[in-house]
Amino acid sequence: MMTGMNTETCDPAELAALREIFVSRPEAVPPAGSEAVGSFEAEHGIVLPEPYRTFVAEICDGLRAGPPYYGLLPLAQTPSDWGSYRPERLLAEPFPLTAAWLWEEQGDEEALSEQELEDRRDCVFDHGSLLLGTDGCGMYWHLIVTGPQRGHVWLIDENGAVPFGTSLMPGTPGFAGWVTAWAKGRSWFADA
Repeated sequence: MMTGMNTETCDPAELAALREIFVSRPEAVPPAGSEAVGSFEAEHGIVLPEPYRTFVAEICDGLRAGPPYYGLLPLAQTPSDWGSYRPERLLAEPFPLTAAWLWEEQGDEEALSEQELEDRRDCVFDHGSLLLGTDGCGMYWHLIVTGPQRGHVWLIDENGAVPFGTSLMPGTPGFAGWVTAWAKGRSWFADA
């Protein structure tokens, strides 16, 4: 389990780095403002983790172009390919994982029926996370907003769920670290 991240107060150095990355991007969406962020939080029964909370309120509420490949989503939006068939997103329910989970790699002690496996995957996609964007082909970036992984960014796709800032996806964990990695054009994966 990854720990040590401060998600309650905004680090001025992280905020300065985010401002520097986004200030020159013409595709940046204007910030949502503190009132809109507060309304979103009240509606969903959550408090967004820092520095994302301050970023959306004061710096930028999304990018019309990537990264991620199809852009950084504005607060409360889902990608166009998310699908209307998906269960309701429950941001106040804790994100269920603390380590990477590849759907096909479950031990004998976790022998789950297809329905149990599908229900568990739905919780990973829909509980405790905010969608940041997509790289296409069903690859969605999530910011975890509730549970032990609060503040971490995860890639969740048809194959599994992997946290950014680990040996599988090296970098500094959290929203600012994730943004810094793509701003520098680094590969997401260790072996790429």
